[in-house]
Amino acid sequence: MANAADFRRIALGLDGTTEGPHFDRRSFRVKRVYATLAVDGKSANVMLTPDEQEFKCLTAPDAFAPVPGAWGRKGWTAVILGNLNADELASVLRMAHTHALVRPKRKT
Repeated sequence: MANAADFRRIALGLDGTTEGPHFDRRSFRVKRVYATLAVDGKSANVMLTPDEQEFKCLTAPDAFAPVPGAWGRKGWTAVILGNLNADELASVLRMAHTHALVRPKRKT
């Protein structure tokens, strides 16, 4: 079962990732935020495409769920860390990291 230490180790091992505060969570970013870790270390949110999110939620509903509201409709997905192993967590973090590298930043 994965935990917060696994999450941090894997995320910070992805090229160019930095960690910082993000409201009441810790953010992991490369060009833009691609994942956040809850304070309790039991869950995280990751940036997936809506299709990837749908697939993850269908195949592992105990581990993945859309973030409520508009963010979830954009692909942001809640992850229960204890319901994944480290390899599964690494796979989803790599997916999110890739999206942060290729998606253009929003204009403000």
